[in-house]
Amino acid sequence: MKKEFEVMENESIEECLERMKQEGYTPIKRSEQPIFREEHHNGSTKYIPISQKIVFQGIKYG
Repeated sequence: MKKEFEVMENESIEECLERMKQEGYTPIKRSEQPIFREEHHNGSTKYIPISQKIVFQGIKYG
């Protein structure tokens, strides 16, 4: 069984991995997705990266 775990705001990667372990999951994949803010200037649109979302995919072990 697979489950995704997102690194929450104010949570370290290590804390997220520990949360996975406590629920009985081991990480098999990590993905990062940029988060953008849209800005409009004189009729043009710019996308400014402001942060990133980190998601681990885990499988149940044991």
